[in-house]
Amino acid sequence: MMFAGKHRGPGAGGEFVMRHAVARCVLPLALGVLLTANAGAQSQQSPAAPEPAKPPPAGQQPTPPSPPALTTQPPPDAPAIEPKAIEILKASSSRLAAARTMRFTAMASYESPSRLGPALVYTTRSEVTLQRPDKLRVITSGDGPASEFYYNGKTVMAFTPAENLVALADAPPTIDATLEAAYRIAGIYFPFTDAIVADPYGDIAKDLELAFYIGQSHVVGGTATDMVAYASNGVFVQVWIGAADKLPRMARAVFRNDPLRLRHQVEYTNWKLGGDVPAGTFTSARAAAAKRIPFAHPDPGPPPGTAGPEAQQPKKP
Repeated sequence: MMFAGKHRGPGAGGEFVMRHAVARCVLPLALGVLLTANAGAQSQQSPAAPEPAKPPPAGQQPTPPSPPALTTQPPPDAPAIEPKAIEILKASSSRLAAARTMRFTAMASYESPSRLGPALVYTTRSEVTLQRPDKLRVITSGDGPASEFYYNGKTVMAFTPAENLVALADAPPTIDATLEAAYRIAGIYFPFTDAIVADPYGDIAKDLELAFYIGQSHVVGGTATDMVAYASNGVFVQVWIGAADKLPRMARAVFRNDPLRLRHQVEYTNWKLGGDVPAGTFTSARAAAAKRIPFAHPDPGPPPGTAGPEAQQPKKP
C-alpha cells in the first residue's frame, strides 16, 4: 500500500494552470526533482579510474561485503501470492480506509547517487492530517524547501513559506481525485499517498505480481510488526505492519526499472485515527495571502504539435 498505487487518472484537468518556470517552488518533493536532474548531469561525466584495492592497516578489520540486493522472488516452494500476506495487507487497508479522520508523521528518505558512486540520502518529514472524503493537509520540511499543501474539498493550495509563493486552484470533490490531478498536472506526489487513498489494497491488487510473508519484527516502530514483501506496478516493496493495530510502520521500495536500485523509505509514527479535527485545519490565511503563481509540471514534455524523443527515433524494420 506504499509506493505502488496509480494516481494519474482524470481529475481537475484544465482547472490547473501550468507554468514550468515555477514548478519546483510548489512541489512538496522539489528536492527530489532537483536531485534527479543533478544526478543525470553527473552521469554524463566520465568516472575516474578505480584505484587498486589496498589491504587495511594493521589491526583494522576489513570492510564487510555489502548485503545481497532485495529479491523479487518468494521463498522456495512458496506460492507467488501467499494468502497470509494478502490477509495482512487487506487488514491494514481496511483499518486505514475505515478511519474518518487520520493524523500521522511520515519520514521519507531518498537515495541519490554521489559523484563517487555511492548513494547519498536526503530526508523529508511530513505532518499529515486528513478527513474523509475531501480534506487533506500536508506540512513538509526536511533536506529541501519547506512546503505546505491544503485541500478543503473545493480548492487546493501549494505554499512555499520561504519564497512566500502559493499556487491555488479549484479541485475535485475527493482526496483520491485531487491526488491524481495534482500528480498529473503539477507533478506533486507524496510517498505515503497509498496509505491515505480510499482503498489502499485496491491500488496494489490492480497490478499485483507477488506477495509473501517474511516474518515478525520487534524492532521497527517500537512494537511487533508483520513483515510482508510484494511487487506491484513495477515496484518491489517490503512493509512492516503493526501486528495488533494493523497500521503501517515502515516501507522500503526499489523501482524495478531503476538501474541503480536506489532505495526509498517511509517511516510512519504518531498515528491518531478518529476524533475531531479543529476548524481551519485545511486552510491557511498566510498561504492565501501569499503571492499567487499558477500550478506547473516540472517535466511538461514536448511543446504541442511536436514529437517527443521516442517518436523522433527511426522505426526498426
